[in-house]
Amino acid sequence: MLKTVDLFDLSHTKAAPLLEKTEYPWEALDGIKNFILELGAALSPDEYDHPSENVWIAKDAVIFPNNYIAGPCIIGHKTEVRPGAFIRGSALIGDNCVIGNSTELKNCIISDNVQVPHYNYVGDSILGYKSHMGAGSITSNVKSDKTLVTVRCGEEKMETGRKKFGAMLGDYVEVGCNSVLNPGTILGRRASVYPTSCVRGTVPEDHIFKAPGKIIRRT
Repeated sequence: MLKTVDLFDLSHTKAAPLLEKTEYPWEALDGIKNFILELGAALSPDEYDHPSENVWIAKDAVIFPNNYIAGPCIIGHKTEVRPGAFIRGSALIGDNCVIGNSTELKNCIISDNVQVPHYNYVGDSILGYKSHMGAGSITSNVKSDKTLVTVRCGEEKMETGRKKFGAMLGDYVEVGCNSVLNPGTILGRRASVYPTSCVRGTVPEDHIFKAPGKIIRRT
C-alpha cells in the first residue's frame, strides 16, 4: 500500500509524468519545483493566465482577494482559492479543488477535486483524488528532533532519507477536523481519520483510524 500505484489514480493529476517515474510517491517531492516550471512554460495562454513570475492560473479558476501566491505554482481549472490562502511555492494544484481560508501550501501536489477548505497546512505532501482535510487538520512535515523521516508500516520501518516529509493521502481519503498527520504518515485509498486524531505510520486502504492502536476495517 506504500507504492505510488497503490495510492493514486494518476489520471487525476497533471503530475502524472513525475509520479510515474517513482516507486514510492515521496520520491517525487524533490522534483515538484522543476516539474512545475517545465509544465507551466508549456501551458496554453488561451487557458491559463500568467499573472506573475512562475505562476500560472486557469482562466476559469476563482481567486478571491487577499491571497499570497508565490511561484512556482499552477492552479487548475475551476479551482477556488479563498481569502487568506498562503501558497508559498512549488504547489501543483489540480482542477475543481478548494484551497480554503488561511490554508497554507508548500512543495505539494494537490490532485483534482481535493478540498483543503479551512485552516489547513499541507507541506511536502501529496493529496490524492477527492481527498479531503477537515478544518484545522495539518500535515506535520519535520520531526521535532530534526532526524530523517521514516515510514512505519506495522513493525517495519522504511528509511526515506528526507528531513521534510509530511503525508501521502491516497484517493478518497477523509481526514477529520483538527487532526495532525505526523511526518511520514501514509493513508491508503478511502481511509478515514477521526477528528482530533494524532496519526503516525500507515492506515491501510478502506480502514478507519479511531485512535493509536485502534484501526478498523470499514464495513
